[in-house]
Amino acid sequence: MNDAYDEFAIGGDMRVRRLGFGAMHVTGSRVWGHPTDRPAAVRLLRRAVELGVNLLDTADAYGPGVSELIIAEALHPYPSDLVIATKGGYTRPDANSWVPDGRPEHLREFCEASLARLRLERIDLYQLHTPDPKVPIEESIGAIAELRAQGKIRHIGVSNFSVEQIEAARRIAPIVSVQNHYNLAYRESEPVVEYCTANGLGFIPFFPLGYGNLIRTGKRLREVAGRTGFTPSQVALAFLLMRSPVMLPIPGTSSVAHLEENIGARGLMLNAADYTALDRAGRSA
Repeated sequence: MNDAYDEFAIGGDMRVRRLGFGAMHVTGSRVWGHPTDRPAAVRLLRRAVELGVNLLDTADAYGPGVSELIIAEALHPYPSDLVIATKGGYTRPDANSWVPDGRPEHLREFCEASLARLRLERIDLYQLHTPDPKVPIEESIGAIAELRAQGKIRHIGVSNFSVEQIEAARRIAPIVSVQNHYNLAYRESEPVVEYCTANGLGFIPFFPLGYGNLIRTGKRLREVAGRTGFTPSQVALAFLLMRSPVMLPIPGTSSVAHLEENIGARGLMLNAADYTALDRAGRSA
C-alpha cells in the first residue's frame, strides 16, 4: 500500500481508500437483469472488501435494482467502515434505454427503494445520476436535500455534471462529490477535476480504464508498465491516483482476477517523467 494514495474523507467525515469498486457489472449483460452466476458476483464483492475496498458505488438503474440487492446479499450486515454510494435519476424501460428522470417524486420513490434493497436506514452517499433536461437542477437537488434532512441520506453527490451545474447544485445543498466519465485518454471533465480539487470535493471517475479509448495511449502505457513491472491497467489507475488528491477511481469488473489486478495499482508511484509523458499522451489521444 502506498501511503500517498491511502485515503480521502468524502464530506470531511467518511474516510475511504482511494481505489473503490464500481458494482455496475455484478448484474446481467448490458447492465440488465440478474447475473448468470450470482454466487460468483457475491464472491467478487466479498473479495473486494477482503482486499481493503471500503467504497462501493452502485445505482438503482443497474439491473435495475439488481446491483443493490446483490451488495446487500453479499455484505450485509456491513463492515463499519464501508461507504456505499448509490445513484438515482435514470429509469430503464428496457436493456437499451437510460432515460433521465429527475422529478422530485421519482427521486423520493427511488431513494426509498434503494434503502430497502440495500437494507439501510441511511445511504452514505446518494448521487443524482444525471441532470434531467426537463427538470430544473434546483428541483432535483432540492428533493434530495429534503431526504437528507429526513435522515435518509448522509451526503449528496452529483454525476454527469458540468462546473456550472455543480455550482447551481451547491447553491441548494452541500455537494461532496462528483462522478463523471474520466480516464487517462478521456479528459472532457478536466475542468470538473480542477474544480473538485480546488474545492475539496471527491471526484469519482467512472470508466477509469475506458471503453477501449486507452488503446490510443497503449504504447506509452506499455513502456511505463515494462519499466515498472506493473500492468498497463495498473499504470492507468496509478496515473489517476496521482492526478489529484480528491480522485477516487472505482474500476468495476466481473472477474476476481481483474479486481485483484486493479487493487494492485495502489503499490505503484509513478515518477515525474512517466507521469508527465502519460499526461501528454492522454491529452493528445
